[in-house]
Amino acid sequence: MVILTSPIDQLDARLIGELRENPRLGLLEISRRLGVARGTVQARLAKLEQRGIVTGYGPEIDAAELGHRIQALVMLALTQGRLAEAVDALEATPEVLEVDAVSGPEDLICRVAARDPEHLQEIVNRLLATNAIRHSTSYVVLSRPIRPRVQPLVDAVGGG
Repeated sequence: MVILTSPIDQLDARLIGELRENPRLGLLEISRRLGVARGTVQARLAKLEQRGIVTGYGPEIDAAELGHRIQALVMLALTQGRLAEAVDALEATPEVLEVDAVSGPEDLICRVAARDPEHLQEIVNRLLATNAIRHSTSYVVLSRPIRPRVQPLVDAVGGG
């Protein structure tokens, strides 16, 4: 009996890395680069998808190039028991890029994209208009020394 100590192995990690670096490559080219059969790549990818490890293939978008040059982290404190209402308001706000529920004095941390400081203020005011959100604290992102990434974690878990 083989006991898995990791949810992925080195080949899975290499496959994920190839897809992240070259998302438009076909499976045949990926199999050539990895030195394995196309069927192996297809089967491995299907298993990674079924297990929820690979969750999508969408393009990465730069909000600044869409005219939203300011990014901010907006911390929100909620009215107790009103999470669903707050999430509805956040989902209805296209400038909200992602939201994490956290422990600590605030309940949610949101990454928000805005055209300029005035637009950021409008977004925050819109969010505060719901009774589900008690108050907010905003931090403007000055730079992003490390972009969102997962490949170092994939490589570490995959034994690479």
